[in-house]
Amino acid sequence: MRFIIGIAVVVGSVLVGYMGVGGHFEVLWQPFEFVIILGAAIGAFIIGNTGAVLKQSLGVFGTLFKGPRYNKAAYVELLGMQFSMFKLIQSKGILALEPHIENPHESSLFNRFPTFAKNHHAVEFVCDYMRMVTLGTNNVHEMEALMDEELETHHQERERLVGAIQALADGTPALGIVAAVLGVIHTMGAISEPPEVLGHMIGGALVGTFFGVFVAYGFFAPMAQSLRNIFESEDKYFLSLKTGLLAHVSGNPPVMAIEFARKMLMSEVRPTFAEVDAATAGLPANA
Repeated sequence: MRFIIGIAVVVGSVLVGYMGVGGHFEVLWQPFEFVIILGAAIGAFIIGNTGAVLKQSLGVFGTLFKGPRYNKAAYVELLGMQFSMFKLIQSKGILALEPHIENPHESSLFNRFPTFAKNHHAVEFVCDYMRMVTLGTNNVHEMEALMDEELETHHQERERLVGAIQALADGTPALGIVAAVLGVIHTMGAISEPPEVLGHMIGGALVGTFFGVFVAYGFFAPMAQSLRNIFESEDKYFLSLKTGLLAHVSGNPPVMAIEFARKMLMSEVRPTFAEVDAATAGLPANA
């Protein structure tokens, strides 16, 4: 909804302002200028990015429409999952976790928390590091360094898409100038035409410059920033998960481990201690 409102405000403000000063809407309709700019932009996008980024870009509008995947309830659920897992280990020992991490899709522990269970990367993250713990790893610093590298790689994979769209925003104004120059060249070839015809042709050429700047700063650049905000918000999900796991491996009791994890969240989605305590009070210590 926020994305749609933003588009409506951008387009509406420009068009209403243009018409308000007596502009002629039909002059703005220059389909071949749009073909030059958008076609060249798409071609440049394909040249400048890998197949993985191009595939990732197909879902960019869905991501923008949906916004961040996690809200306050999702974070309460994440903290509850960690609490249940740590309580299970506390009450039955680390080996009690093996059936869940070896077959997470059928785990009664993980499936009790559906938002977490649907996140393949998060489930894999937990299973991989808790498997290390079951195998005898207890060096917190080495595990933290490995987690940081994995999360940085995950961040870089998503940042490539943000960078690709930002590059599109940076290049589109120049492609608008290309379209405008071609329009001027076409106008020079018809210099013998009467002034009213030449004026229309020059106006059409300048639409290229307008359109390039308009889509760059009205759409592509805000899209890149919105994606960056979404991805940064979701990074907090994994930072909270990482912090809770490390606090547990360091020997903290479940209630303290999830408090460490809670502190990593953004203030607008961070549940209070009381909310987390209420949510975890009824969770069983076994699975």
